[in-house]
Amino acid sequence: MSGNIQLLSDTLAAAKSENRAALIAYLPAGFPTVDGGIEAVKAAFDGGADVVEVGLPHSDPVLDGPVIQTADDIALRGGVKIADVMRTVREAYEASGKPVLVMTYWNPIDRYGIERFTTELAEAGGAGCILPDLPVQESAVWREHAAKHGLATVFVVAPSSKDERLAKITAVGSGFVYAASLMGVTGTRVSVGAQAQDLVRRTRATTAMPVCVGLGVSNAEQAAEVAGFADGVIVGSAFVKRMLDAPDEAAGLVAVRELAGELAQGVRKR
Repeated sequence: MSGNIQLLSDTLAAAKSENRAALIAYLPAGFPTVDGGIEAVKAAFDGGADVVEVGLPHSDPVLDGPVIQTADDIALRGGVKIADVMRTVREAYEASGKPVLVMTYWNPIDRYGIERFTTELAEAGGAGCILPDLPVQESAVWREHAAKHGLATVFVVAPSSKDERLAKITAVGSGFVYAASLMGVTGTRVSVGAQAQDLVRRTRATTAMPVCVGLGVSNAEQAAEVAGFADGVIVGSAFVKRMLDAPDEAAGLVAVRELAGELAQGVRKR
């Protein structure tokens, strides 16, 4: 079975045709439980997310701030496995018909096996992977397997990325480019800042792929600001925080759905 890279491309193109940015939500698998995590992804879609990134919880993250680390720790202590990540992707895709990506660090894939991982992700209906710590120059084997299975390979670029480096990354990536709005880890910020707009401008000079901005966006106003210059707005910590702060799982799901609705309105006010 082929993965859903085309669905991802079509979804981003549809948002552009509506003169808006796409809303991309992030939620970790296995948090607060495997079943609860699946329902959280469904809630984000129900609220208005166009795409969801399902996080593969990792014990040694380099991009994730304290909020997502807390959720990952809960998931890992709950015994989450890669099979649970695949189940999350499958059930979320089957329920929504919308693109679901996996965001993961490289080590779990390397240990699991590239062919096994890409085969299972495609069979689950996944659209691709975001790989924040896989160096482009070491990605050829991964990209070969991902392409064979119809999966996008989304690389992360940062404000520190030189133009030459951006061109190398965008030349081999697929799906979209993940532009980190600032140097640092995930988490909500008071403002997203001009760095992100400059990074989007420089990235677009190297590629026709959509450029989506993440790190720091937490409310409708910030989503509208970023939607003014980016093709997609990526929100993670704000969703996870709503779940962490909720008195119980049911309330958390309501909060996720509500936030998705607010952000979905925000990306339409570009």
